[in-house]
Amino acid sequence: MLTALLVMTGIALVLGAALGYAAIRFKVEGDPLVEKIDAILPQTQCGQCGYPGCKPYAEAIAKGEAEINQCPPGGEEGIRKLADLLGREFKPLSEEHGVEKPKSVAVIDENTCIGCTLCIQACPVDAIVGAAKQMHTVVEPLCTGCELCVAPCPVDCITMEVVADTVQTWKWKYPVVEIREVS
Repeated sequence: MLTALLVMTGIALVLGAALGYAAIRFKVEGDPLVEKIDAILPQTQCGQCGYPGCKPYAEAIAKGEAEINQCPPGGEEGIRKLADLLGREFKPLSEEHGVEKPKSVAVIDENTCIGCTLCIQACPVDAIVGAAKQMHTVVEPLCTGCELCVAPCPVDCITMEVVADTVQTWKWKYPVVEIREVS
């Protein structure tokens, strides 16, 4: 009995060591280009680009399956950064994916909210809190302004309010210089 227990322990140790070595030796690292592209994207997870989130869109760009001008929340500044990173030519925002809008945040009219939870289910970043048949509210620092919660609301109590520029949120606009031919 003791011999069988020692043999089983020995086998377990050998297999554990082999699995540990294999995990280190054959570790799969992510594509660094995908990580750089994903860092440029706005992380709204809105799906306006035609992909379910920013990471799948970044993977598609890296593979050459998607254009760099499909992200309305990233706007022209994001397209310029992607063009610089990838060495591609700048293209204006594709109109079929939407238009560039200022950064906004969802606001729920608490007097109108019926607590249906449809907005909670639609929010890709869990920025809406509340319970069934109770009033819901938006956690503003978590809200990405994707507008996915607006359409499912049956009582239209969700509005998008533009985030005012403050010292913390202000960004320098990417300089755009029009190039003209000299005659």
